[in-house]
This record gives sequence, C-alpha cells and structure tokens, in this order.
Amino acid sequence: MKPVRLAAAATLALPRWAIFGLGLLYILPGLIGRDLWKDDAASFGIMWTMAHGSVSDWLLPNVAGLPLADEGPLAFWLGAICIKLFGWLLGDVMAARVSTIGIFVLGALSVWYTAFHLGRRPDAQPLRLAFGGQPEPDDYGRTLADTALLIYLGCLGLLLNSHETLAVTLQGSLLAFFLYRSVRYVEAPSLGNAGLIGLALGALTLTRGWLPPCTLALALFLCTRFLDLPAARTLRDLGCAALVALLIALLWIVPAATLRPYGLSPVDSWMAWNVSQIGLPSLHSLKAFFKVGIWFFWPAWPFAIWAIYAWRRQRRLLHIVLPLSFAGALTLLILCDPAPESGDLLKLLPPLAIMAAFGLPAMKRGTINAIDWFSVMVLTMIACGLWLWWWATLTGWPAQLAKNAARQSPGFDAEFGVIAFLVAAAATIGWFVLVHWRISRQPAVLWRAVVLSSGGLILFWILLMTLLLPQFNYSKSYNHVAQQIAAKLPEGGACILTNVGPAQRASFAFYGGLTFAGFGAEQCNLLLLQDSMDLRDDGEIAQAFRGKQWALLWEGRRPSDPDERFRLYRRVK
Repeated sequence: MKPVRLAAAATLALPRWAIFGLGLLYILPGLIGRDLWKDDAASFGIMWTMAHGSVSDWLLPNVAGLPLADEGPLAFWLGAICIKLFGWLLGDVMAARVSTIGIFVLGALSVWYTAFHLGRRPDAQPLRLAFGGQPEPDDYGRTLADTALLIYLGCLGLLLNSHETLAVTLQGSLLAFFLYRSVRYVEAPSLGNAGLIGLALGALTLTRGWLPPCTLALALFLCTRFLDLPAARTLRDLGCAALVALLIALLWIVPAATLRPYGLSPVDSWMAWNVSQIGLPSLHSLKAFFKVGIWFFWPAWPFAIWAIYAWRRQRRLLHIVLPLSFAGALTLLILCDPAPESGDLLKLLPPLAIMAAFGLPAMKRGTINAIDWFSVMVLTMIACGLWLWWWATLTGWPAQLAKNAARQSPGFDAEFGVIAFLVAAAATIGWFVLVHWRISRQPAVLWRAVVLSSGGLILFWILLMTLLLPQFNYSKSYNHVAQQIAAKLPEGGACILTNVGPAQRASFAFYGGLTFAGFGAEQCNLLLLQDSMDLRDDGEIAQAFRGKQWALLWEGRRPSDPDERFRLYRRVK
C-alpha cells in the first residue's frame, strides 16, 4: 500500500511570483557589493585572465601566468564570456557573477522539473480517497516540485557555495540537469533524449573531469536494468550519449593538446588531477563526509531517509530508484577521494532534495509541526543575534560583543549604510509576516513544512550580506593589501617574482594592477614573498627567492589574519 494519503487542498502550488521572488532574494545578496574573497578569488582570476588575454589563456586556465588547469575550463569560460559581454557595464567582478546567476537558475529549474515529472507519474500518486477529493497528477507534481525547490534552497551547503564563481558550483547544477534528462529518458527513451544526456555528461567532463560523468553513466545504466528497460536499446542510447560527451570534451582537449599554449600541456595536468581523485575509501574520507555532510545536506537528508523508508514496500519506483542510485554512486566516488573537498558534496544535493520532497507527504503532522517550531526558534534567534552584532559594531554596546567584533576585525571602522539597513529591515519584517501566516493560518499545503526553513535561511543570508558585508569585505578581501603594494611600485610598474597563492595573485593583479612573472624566464627586479609571521629567518623560503640582492621595500598583511605576511623586495644587484 502506498504510504501517502493526501487531499487536493494540500496541493496548492506556490504562486509563480513567489518562487521568482524567492530565487532573487536567494541569489542576489552575496553577489552585489561583495569584494573578491579568498574563497573564490582564484576562480575569478582565471576568468579575468581569459577575458583580457589571448587564445592561449582560454586553452590553459591560469591566474596571471600561474597555471591552474586541473579541474577543466568550462566554468571559467562562462565567467570570461560574461566579462566580455557585460564587463563594460557591470564591472569585471559583477559581470563574472552573471554566470553564477545563470548556473543557479539552471540548477533550480532542473530540480523543479525533475520533481514535477516524477511527481505526476502514476506510481508516485497518493492513495485514492474513498469519496474522491485526491489531487490531480499535475497538481500533485507541481506541489512536489515546489517542495523540492524549497528544500534545495534551504540546504546549507548550497547557500555557502552557490554565490561563488567556482567549478564545483557549475558541477552541482549540471548534475541536477543530468538528473532531469535521465528522468525524461526513462519516461521516453529516444536518441534525442540520449543526446541531451550526452550534453550534460560532456559539460560535466569539461567542468570537473571525467570521473563523475563515468560514474553517473554507469549508475544510469544500472537503473535502467532495475527498471526493466530493454538492454540493447539502452546500450545503444547510452553509447550515443557517450559519443556526444566525448565530442564535447574534445572541443577543448584537441586544441589544447595540439597547440600546447605557453609550451605546456594542460591536458596532461588535467588527466593527472583526475587520476589523483580516485583511491581506496579511507577512514579519513568517511569521517570527513559525515562530519561535513550532517550540516551540508540539512534539511534534505532527514526527509530523504524517511522517503526511502516510507516507500520501501513499493518496487521499481522511479522517484526513489533514480535519485537513490545517483546519490549512492556519487557518495562512493566522494569516499574514494583521497583529499575530499566540501564543495564536492554539491553533487549530492539535487538527488537528496528530490527524494526529500517525496518523503514529506508521508510524514505525520506532529513531526512537521516540530520542524516548524524548530525553524522558527533557531532562525529567529540567529537573526536577532546578527542584528545585535551589527548594533554592537556600530555603537559599541553591548561592550563585550563589541570587543569580540573588534577582535575579529582589528581596525575596522563600522559605518551606517542606509540601503543595507532598509533591505535588512524589510527582510526581517517579511520573516515575521511569514511566521505569523504559518502559525495563524495553519495551512494544509504540503510545502508548509519547509517554507519556514528556506525563508529563515534566506533571511540569515540577507542579514549577513547587508549588515555585516562591510566587515566581511574588510576581513576577507585583499583589496587594501593590493593597494598598499601598488603604492610602493616604481612608476610604470615592474615585473614581479612571487610565491603567493592563486587567490592572492588574482587579488593583487586585479585590485593593484601588479604584473607578475609569466610563463617565460623573465628577469624581474621586484620580489613579493608570502610567508608566516612566525617565520624568524629565510631558511624556509624557496632557494630561488633567497639572497642578499633583495632590499626590503614594504611589509604588511591583512589586519584580520594574524599569521599571513607579505614582503616586497627590490633587486639591488
């Protein structure tokens, strides 16, 4: 027997304007007015170098002459194209983030349409009521799609990564698109749908290598065997998809391997990086997965687990089999990574959010109310805490909180921003209106259990990116350091040798206009060193940067980082 019994009144869809407004409130804060932070400065640096460089820079991703061809070029191509198109109007940083908006839209739409098509299938429908009144398939599908999208937007992992110009962000959205195309293929097997699957696999290959696409293709084939699709036709169609994916990947591989930009082979570096991503599962990767995943996938994972349990007695259910297979295969791939990164977990969010949407209708009303109250209390307390922190930085009261804020960002001088305050105040008022609606009306709609979680998380992000954004820019950006270094450079600039990392190199090149030594053996008269404040001598500095021929011109660091130090030298011999 199906675990869901639902009346038509519970399938009232969210208004389209509400979904669009929610999406804008989610993605725009954190893109507008934010400086380059260390987390995504390197990725922007690759896009910026491409947009203002030559064909070689498009074939060999690099940050002002520092090769970074490991992941693949697609995410950086998109950002560079946006800089070319919109940089004159929005500035290079915001223009690159236009690609981030497009990537977010692709992921959100893919999650919505995947849940919609799965939700209107006959095997996903709730039990028919004795006297009628059950929802229509399309209405039920739209409600599940709205629910899946709210869960997807409510996940903490997506919030932390969807506002950054990273390859893993594009990978997560492409995975959602692949999941959607897989559902459409199972519903209507054809070479056309197989070709679109190949498009997703090829884009994934150019984004973060060939391991995830190979894993997904194998998982899809196993799903079709479990669902009793004809094996011969499936092999033919997946072979067509693999061919399309290969042709897309060759669009970069062939010219990069043939032309060898700057005398280097980006394809060799890319292949070596791919091979380094696979190994045997270890206790370290297992601990890292659960330690990060327990909050990264919240609140999707409890609902997804309940969906698997609630539908356990039904067989060959596409809305459980397909996302569960993809989630299981990708989890195994992550566990086999010798050095897993938290951003890799984005691949799991679309299948988990979709499964979670099918677990929600089977939950008891008391559990749903408990989730609501938890969301209201916790998120309201966090919002009040953020307002109090902002007030303390502005006025110095409460004294202890102001002291803690000053310790986090030494030297930061807070100023009152009218626009930021009005946006934050409007978002806070909207939150209390939403809470009042949920508590006073007691709506029966299915998505009531997650609308507060998603709304509260969006409020949290808006407050961070309005009230506290100046403090974050001060502590996380290298803008001020870049300006200090640029002030010490000779007239007309000069070539600089350096050991700084990709994020710092990108920030200094963009904000300070610094010209670093590129791929050739250039004779530079300036040297910029990055090391630790704990370093007492130059014994730990690379041999190439040692010697008495260097005279110190400047020394500094970000006030918020007590360990990192930069020193600028001039050649005297």
